[in-house]
Amino acid sequence: MKNFKKFWKLGRKDFNTEHFDINDDGELIIREGNYQYNVYDLARKFNASIEIFLPFILEERLRHLQEVFSDNSKKLGYKGKFTYHFPMKVNQNKECVLPLVAEGSHLEVSSANELWLVKKLWEGESFHSKIRVICNGPKTPPYIRLIEQLRNNGLAIVPIVEDLHEMELLKDYKGDLGVRINLQSKVKAHWDKKVDRFGLNADEILELGKIRNLKILHYHISSQVEKESDMVIVLREAFDTYVKLRRKNPSIDTIDIGGGFAIPYEEKKLYSIESVVKKLLSSLCEMSDLAGIPHPNLIAEWGRYIAAPAQMTVFKVVTAKPIPQGITAKQWYVIDGSFMNDLLDTWAIHQKWHIVPANQMKAAKKHRVWLVGLTCDSDDKYTASDGYLLMPRLEDLSPGDDQFVAVLDTGAYEDALAAHHCLLSSPTKIVLQNGLVTVARRRETPDDVGKLFGW
Repeated sequence: MKNFKKFWKLGRKDFNTEHFDINDDGELIIREGNYQYNVYDLARKFNASIEIFLPFILEERLRHLQEVFSDNSKKLGYKGKFTYHFPMKVNQNKECVLPLVAEGSHLEVSSANELWLVKKLWEGESFHSKIRVICNGPKTPPYIRLIEQLRNNGLAIVPIVEDLHEMELLKDYKGDLGVRINLQSKVKAHWDKKVDRFGLNADEILELGKIRNLKILHYHISSQVEKESDMVIVLREAFDTYVKLRRKNPSIDTIDIGGGFAIPYEEKKLYSIESVVKKLLSSLCEMSDLAGIPHPNLIAEWGRYIAAPAQMTVFKVVTAKPIPQGITAKQWYVIDGSFMNDLLDTWAIHQKWHIVPANQMKAAKKHRVWLVGLTCDSDDKYTASDGYLLMPRLEDLSPGDDQFVAVLDTGAYEDALAAHHCLLSSPTKIVLQNGLVTVARRRETPDDVGKLFGW
């Protein structure tokens, strides 16, 4: 008998699918300890399209990350302290941020509005007083005023200087400060840019001389870095500047390596968190000891690694249409939703996804298909890297039944980027935890969407 679980790459840590399985009826299920959720049943109950958010995966991944750093620090004799900062631009939803803060995550924000959300949490005493917030992104006057207000109210908050103009604006800032370096090393990554507008180059930073209350040297190389060796290469370059900075700024004690840790979208095997952390800490041990300086504290902002696997988006197939001969795929499957609206990265940066059916998973016969959305735009489609997806045949469904497809790893960026092309409604969002199903956001009505555009 064919191993359908292996075919769909479920139950595997290297594909972030260790919580997913197939039941005897060929339906996709999610396991949370002793609890089990049937995705097919949920899709029918809430009339997909739906987003399914899984906070227990967030919490598990953060705990594992913290344990990996702690274990490797002990084995290697690394004396610096590790802290994780969740970048809120990855997922600003309350059901994402609060569980992470509860598990000990610090925060990173990129705008005044994201910091305003932190202000609400801080004033509502929703997190521990020792939490630290790092402020990246261009510093507008309202952004700086809010930073100063929160610092005066006791929040540990560190603005990161992005350019010389910001250095001038923050020269009288009395709290801890960081500076971002624009590294010369280039890495192999899906979204890497030839020119980066953020940060100062090493010479510009060193020419500043003494910087009041400087604590952090920060860099961010890219997203979805493909080779773990590249992560070590850029760390080594940043460390060279860190050592030189310490000569006039003995207060500096932390390197923030930013984001970039990749996840296996579209079922691609990548490096492991254990391997990357070991190499980073080993390199820092070696370089620090050689330079004769204390091991620096280390910050990571691996938001996609933490958040992406904690959500899936489920669509109903509403109809099928033949594709003309000569094309690799044979049918269009039209979904009750939109890639351009609900998963904008599919269109914007040609993101590929791990997509599986939510029912008929044990079907012997399948069609080669393209998935297309409900907008009137020809770009609202998904074709996959191989040129087609294998999906169960609609003609094999029982009378009155529907076919559902699940797009995995949609917990990073997609909600904030969501749009309303053709005035389509956003999906219902449900949260699964401790055996309970909670509705976080109901599907928008035509009136809800119309109000967004002044009607």
